[in-house]
Amino acid sequence: MATQQRTVEFLLEQMAGAGSLAARKMFGEYAVYVDAKVVALICDDQLYVKSTPAGRALLGPGWPEAPPYEGAKPSLLIPGERWDDRAWLAALVRATADALPAPKPKAGGPRTRAAPTGARATPVQEPSPGTSSAPRRAR
Repeated sequence: MATQQRTVEFLLEQMAGAGSLAARKMFGEYAVYVDAKVVALICDDQLYVKSTPAGRALLGPGWPEAPPYEGAKPSLLIPGERWDDRAWLAALVRATADALPAPKPKAGGPRTRAAPTGARATPVQEPSPGTSSAPRRAR
């Protein structure tokens, strides 16, 4: 069962005090970002927050963990009855984001084409503004 959009909207609203929030749909489910860091997943209308020492300290011992999908690392499973406490949920998500490393920067250099073995890669020529990158047709 895929997550409903209204669940995502509600949770983002509840987490609003945690920082710069965004959700991205991935394979029918959603990743929640705070300050460009993935802090939680919403899968099958359930909230899974990444397990960090800071998050576990805030929750206390014995908090349930479960994988959000088959093969995933266990995450903190936040029951629906806790979603209504905005301050608590925002604090948990903020503590988790603070405990996670900054996202790795994307390669910023010029793109290169794959070169045959033994040959050097060549930069891809980007089209000039206002020109089409489509090949021209012979007349």
